[in-house]
Amino acid sequence: MRLPVGAYAMDTRTGRVGLVMGQTGPYVQLRPLGGGREWDCPPESVRTATAAERLRAATAYANARSRGELP
Repeated sequence: MRLPVGAYAMDTRTGRVGLVMGQTGPYVQLRPLGGGREWDCPPESVRTATAAERLRAATAYANARSRGELP
């Protein structure tokens, strides 16, 4: 399954949610919500993130930021 750039995706290997930034070679490039370093994920380990997964990732980011753990 090929997800469009900007879609929310779940890396099923790690359980991380990220935004699809593109595809380079055999890998899908994902970026964490709120920014940060992209990571590569094999296409067979990527699926569309559910609404609950997106909300959980956004909440974790907001909480970390409010604790001063993020810039």
